[in-house]
Amino acid sequence: MKLSEYARQKGVTYRTAQNHWYKGLLKGEQLATGTIVIFEEDCFAVKNKNLQVATYARVSSTQNKDNLDKQQSRLIDYANAKGYQTAFNIKEVGSGLNDTRPKLLELLSNKNIDIILVEHKDRLTRFGFKYIETLMDIQGRKIEVINNLDDDKDDLIQDFISIITSFCARIYGQRRSKRNTEKLIKELNVKGN
Repeated sequence: MKLSEYARQKGVTYRTAQNHWYKGLLKGEQLATGTIVIFEEDCFAVKNKNLQVATYARVSSTQNKDNLDKQQSRLIDYANAKGYQTAFNIKEVGSGLNDTRPKLLELLSNKNIDIILVEHKDRLTRFGFKYIETLMDIQGRKIEVINNLDDDKDDLIQDFISIITSFCARIYGQRRSKRNTEKLIKELNVKGN
C-alpha cells in the first residue's frame, strides 16, 4: 500500500506518515521512483513501543490537586491500555488561559516526544488548540485527546465559557495593573516632593 493511502486510512496527514517512515516506525520499502510502499502487516499499527509518549495533566488551582493526581492516573492507565510506554508524566497547576506555563512549554519544545496525551482539550489550552495540533502534526508529532466532546452543542458551550472566563481574567488583570500603576505614580510623586 502506498504511503499516501496509509495516511488516508490512518486519518493522518501525508507528512505525519512520512515522518513515521523516516523514524523507522513503519515497515516497507522505497521504490526507485521515490514512492514509499508500506507492508500490509503495518498498515494499521505503528510500533507503539518506539514512540516517546508524554502525559500532561493540569488543574487551575492548588485546591484541585487531588483531581490532578486522579487525572494523571487516568492518563497513565489509558497509555498502558494503548500499549504506550510513557517517557514523561507531567503535572502542572495553572490557568488554561496562561500561555507561559513552563512545564507545558518544555513539553511542546521537546521534539523527541511523539505523542502528548491529554484528558480534554482544555487541559492543554483554552484557546488555540488547533494551532498547536497543526504545528505538532507538521513536526510528525501529535496530541491525543482521550475525551473529545461528541456534541457540537457541548463544544460551543465550552467555547462560550472559555471566552467569558478569558474576558473576566483580562478585566481583573487590567484593574490590578491600573492599581499597580496608580500606586507607582503615587510613590514617585511622594519621592519627588
